[in-house]
Amino acid sequence: MYLSGIIGERLPIRYYLTFGMVASGAFTALFGVGYFYNIHSFGFYVVTQIVNGLVQTTGWPSVVTCLGNWFGKGRRGLIMGVWNSHTSVGNILGSLIAGCWVSTCWGLSFIVPGAIVAAMGVVCFLFLIEHPKDVACSSSPAMHPESYENGTHRFRLQKQALTEERNKPLDPEMQCLLLSDGKRSGHQNHVVILPTDGGGGGIAAISFVGALKIPGVIEFSLCLLFAKLVSYTFLFWLPLYITNVDRLDVKKAGELSTLFDVGGIFGGILAGVISDRLEKRASTCGLMLLLAAPTLYVFSAISKMGLEATIAMLLLSGALVSGPYALITTAVSADLGTHKSLKGNSHALATVTAIIDGTGSVGAALGPLLAGLLSPSGWSNVFYMLVFADACALVMSEAAACGFQHVGKEAERGLVCASGGFLSPSAPKHPPVKRAE
Repeated sequence: MYLSGIIGERLPIRYYLTFGMVASGAFTALFGVGYFYNIHSFGFYVVTQIVNGLVQTTGWPSVVTCLGNWFGKGRRGLIMGVWNSHTSVGNILGSLIAGCWVSTCWGLSFIVPGAIVAAMGVVCFLFLIEHPKDVACSSSPAMHPESYENGTHRFRLQKQALTEERNKPLDPEMQCLLLSDGKRSGHQNHVVILPTDGGGGGIAAISFVGALKIPGVIEFSLCLLFAKLVSYTFLFWLPLYITNVDRLDVKKAGELSTLFDVGGIFGGILAGVISDRLEKRASTCGLMLLLAAPTLYVFSAISKMGLEATIAMLLLSGALVSGPYALITTAVSADLGTHKSLKGNSHALATVTAIIDGTGSVGAALGPLLAGLLSPSGWSNVFYMLVFADACALVMSEAAACGFQHVGKEAERGLVCASGGFLSPSAPKHPPVKRAE
């Protein structure tokens, strides 16, 4: 994922995403081919799964970048919350499609989804429009840019459409993220001039280390690690848990497990709406994670009371666990990837998204692994592990909020320049800061 984001900043999104989807479909189908050719080599399935994971990393940085190109900061939480529901819908469809043949011809459980993914890759190649400028649309109609050329360097100073919005005080947490159209920090006079690539007029893509220096990237990456650990443990182990607890057959357990993703759809949208209203992404994540901890703790006890109790807990847990997960991987990633410290450099969104989601993928790998190690000693131990991971995610979200408060206060004192560094109080406030080539 880390490498994929860096590559994605330097290649056309449409080609990159098409390659990833077609290759992902091929390797998913190859996993199912083992059934028809009676392949019993464990190494075959390990290698196929690893390569499949590699090519699937092309997806998330590409789609978040494309969406970030089309939508600005206004109501980004709601827009991306609704859009992000596709992940839960995909999980639901995947479970239902796989469940159709899981007890009869399990090879089709992989071949059919693989064919669908590859076909949608072709659709993306034919119809995906990466950026509004590709169809002569302006991506920021509320801004009035004035561009200045200086050899192979370019920088842009943007005027405010409404002067009263310019002087409006901002919450420190949101002050550290990209501000909505018509809004900006009171100390945004320092503009970084970035060199272009080969004199072609483009802006250089951000480096991996440079992306890590953006305030909030590390904290939200670690927060997603633990949130994704919880989410993917449910994704992979929930059918088996339901089979053991509610004594259902495999197909019905798979169908029932999709309710967790149904709750995730509502949770993602709710998180987006709340974060837009409060204008505090980190605090919204913290609130939902705080509520998720006791919910996970009582899940194992209440779900044993019957099928109705299991359904209720699946919906509630899905909303509280998937809400922060969805918010971080979409709106927060887009905010940080278009952070105001990146003035003049729009080629950072895929890298930042890949860093955050790549770190989260570490948790996605650890969660199911730990569940497999702990489940023989009792399912209660698995839920204790999930509660602990949720608490760690809560700590990281609070760390992000505290970090925003600190940087926001420094910005109010005029100590933070547009490049994310710190200036002395006596530093000039108006001339642009020029980076050495």
